[in-house]
Amino acid sequence: MAARFEYTQAEEIRDTFARHGVRYLFIGDTGAVLLGFPDAGAAAEVFLELTEADGAAAVEALRDLGFALTDEQAAEIQRGKDFVQLKNGPFDLDLIFAPDGIETFDDAWKRHVEVEGFPVCHPDDIIASKAATGRVKDRESLPRLKAFRDYWVTQKR
Repeated sequence: MAARFEYTQAEEIRDTFARHGVRYLFIGDTGAVLLGFPDAGAAAEVFLELTEADGAAAVEALRDLGFALTDEQAAEIQRGKDFVQLKNGPFDLDLIFAPDGIETFDDAWKRHVEVEGFPVCHPDDIIASKAATGRVKDRESLPRLKAFRDYWVTQKR
């Protein structure tokens, strides 16, 4: 069984990506957890802006975090492959350049929320992305996530 996502991983990502100028958003279960949702996923999940400069900066940041990237993985990240799953570092990390259910990074960025210095996708984007994947585990979590979103909106606004 894979290790569960931990808050300290988000701190490491935030701090290292900031030093390298990587533009990103926490998404999926990671984003939901940072918003206060209690269901943690196994891997940290980040949505990266799809630019050549950001891809190159992300590769350097990931190496700085301790990921032993292969040349192939580095090339996939630099070109913005839709989904890159990393298991060769201090924790599991999913890099997402084209999440299902979200048109563009800029659209998600306009709606994002800051939580303790963490850039996080808005709950509506997390829900849209999970709904669009069609995976059973995502469909099963949608009712709980929607209820959480409704609670979150009343508490935060």
